[in-house]
Parts: sequence; C-alpha cells; structure tokens
Amino acid sequence: MTFDVRAGEIFGFVGSNGAGKSTTMRIAVGVLAADSGTVTWDGRPVDHAVRRRIGYMPEERGLYPRMKVGEQLVYLARLHGLDPAAARASMEHWTDVLGVAGRRDDEVLKLSLGNQQRVQLAAALVHRPEILVLDEPFSGLDPVAVDVMSTVLREQAASGVPVIFSSHQLELVERLSDRVGIVRAGSMVAVGGIDELRSTGDRRWVVDGPPAAVWLPAVPAARLGDGGTGTDERRRAGGDAAAADGRVVVEAVAGAPADLDQQLLRAALAAGPVREFAVVRPTLTELYRHVVTAETPEQAGARA
Repeated sequence: MTFDVRAGEIFGFVGSNGAGKSTTMRIAVGVLAADSGTVTWDGRPVDHAVRRRIGYMPEERGLYPRMKVGEQLVYLARLHGLDPAAARASMEHWTDVLGVAGRRDDEVLKLSLGNQQRVQLAAALVHRPEILVLDEPFSGLDPVAVDVMSTVLREQAASGVPVIFSSHQLELVERLSDRVGIVRAGSMVAVGGIDELRSTGDRRWVVDGPPAAVWLPAVPAARLGDGGTGTDERRRAGGDAAAADGRVVVEAVAGAPADLDQQLLRAALAAGPVREFAVVRPTLTELYRHVVTAETPEQAGARA
C-alpha cells in the first residue's frame, strides 16, 4: 500500500468492505501499529507531535455519549493544546458552521445520528488540524448535511489542509476528490485524478447511425460493447449494446490504434448518415467496478 496526499488536496479512498481502508487510516494516525513500512508527513516519520496536528474522524465514531456537545469539543481542543479561550472560540465556530450551535448544551446521546455525525466532524476540526483523515464522514447524512460537510472539506483543502476521506458513495467521491485511490485486498490498485483513471480504462463510443452489422466489420480493432461490462454505458446509449434503431456502444479491442475513433466514424458515415458520435466517459462507479473485478496477475497465474 503506497500512496501520497498533497497539501491542499482532497483524496478519496474507496474500496469494498474489508479492503483495508480503515486499517490504513488507523495506521496513518497511530491507532494501529504497522507490521512494516512507514508513514511520513512533510518528509519526516509521523510521531506523536505530528499526530496531535491530525484531525481524525473514525468510522466507529468516538464521542462521549453522556458529555455535553460544547463541553466535549472544548475538552478535545484543550487535549490538542489550545488554551481555554481559543478552545471555546473554536468550539463556537465549528458548531455554528456545522449547524449544531443550538445543541451545545445537549448530551451527545440525545442527538440524531446526523447531528452526532456533525459533532464528530467538529471534533476532528476543533483543534485546527493540519491534516484531516476522515473515515466514512458522509455515512447517514441527509442531502443538506452532505452539502454542508462537502463545503467544509473544500474550504479546508483550499486553506492548504490535505484531506483524506473514505466513502462508499462513489458519485460524491467523484464530485469532491482531486485524486482517488482504489483499494483491493490491502493493495492500492489504482490511483490518480478521475480523468487520469478514465484514460486507463476501455475506450468506448456511442454511435447512432446505420446498423452496426453493416459497418462495424470494416473496423476489426473495435467490437460491440460486451454483455458482461458497460451496463451503465449502454443505458446512457439508450438500451442494449446493439439497439434496433442503430444506436450502439462500441469499444476498442486490445492493441487498437490511437486513431480508432476516426476509423469508426469513417466506416459509419460510409454506410449512411450518423446522428451522433460521442466518447463514453465512464463514471467512478464504472471505473471502480472494472478495477475491483479485474483478474489479478496471481489469479491469472493460478488459472494457467
């Protein structure tokens, strides 16, 4: 598991349950000890002093249920070194921003799950951290709360704070993240910006024109989108890969030339009018599905 997160960057961490996301985060913040390897910040190993500057939101949450919201946030800020006045001011600021100012005198256990989630984020922010590590911060939030939390993360990144967060809500990860890391069985199997990850996937096009059976055989480097993948692409294309009205999704085969799109367009136009010709841009959900279901070299070797 090797990856880096840059200052001012929002890094989305995705993977199936048990892939290793939470374990990696716990190692990064010192909750778990690593069997091997190192965690560094600014070129130096992460020690106790660095960990005090991390804002961590665990998946299991970690609030004291019978402690009042305001008292708890001040207490946590003081543990991280803020003086009483600064701790109180920070508590007031974050409860205002996150919409729980009216619950400062309530015990945490009396809050809804969504408001507990907001307080948990406030707990990660109250000591003015230089790094944010958030494990499933959007879990259980309504759309308004998601927008509030998204705004906070963007503002933190804009101020130079690196933000690492995990989520199973891939549309949200795609919308928020500067870069994404996809984890599978404890390994980082893909990492990069969304456009960068898209460039590593299959090349696909929507073609709305003459029946594919007429013109596609003239382009041996392309084929109809196969029946096992590309469901979302075919849905956007309007139906099955080979639609009756001539609207199809075609994809490049291995080793296809760079100008395959031009070959496809020429072949389709030679057979009749083309109403649409467009690149299919896979979503993060589609990229994720492709990566986590792909056969590993070890699996290929075992099968051979």
